[in-house]
This record gives sequence, C-alpha cells and structure tokens, in this order.
Amino acid sequence: MQSPKTQSVAPDVLVNNVGTLYTFCPLTLRAKEWIDEHVQDDAQWFGHALIVEHRYAWGLAQGMKDAGLVLA
Repeated sequence: MQSPKTQSVAPDVLVNNVGTLYTFCPLTLRAKEWIDEHVQDDAQWFGHALIVEHRYAWGLAQGMKDAGLVLA
C-alpha cells in the first residue's frame, strides 16, 4: 500500500518578523487584492512588503487565513 503524497501549497503571502514590525509580502494577485480591499489606504509599504506593527500582525494574519490565503 502506498502512502498518500503530501502536496505542498505555494504561499500567497510571505510574513517576516523584523523586530518590532512584521512584513507581509503578497506573492499572488489574490493576496495583493485582499490587502488592497482590507487594509487602510495610508498603510506603510517598504518595496512590495506591507509593514505592520507587532500589535496588529496577528489579526491581519488571521484575517488572511480566514479568507483562505496561505501564509509562510
């Protein structure tokens, strides 16, 4: 009997802890559109990464996961 293969899913958003801030880098169009729809217009960006204060990062990540986005 063969064991089922584990299928890895490509992430939609790459999240990094950079000290007191987190970066959320959208890797797919779906992730970028979600951010555009759910994050304030005056959000801070560093290149292609959304910069989020530590206190808001968990809520943002949970909202993304609840919407079906894959975070890595």
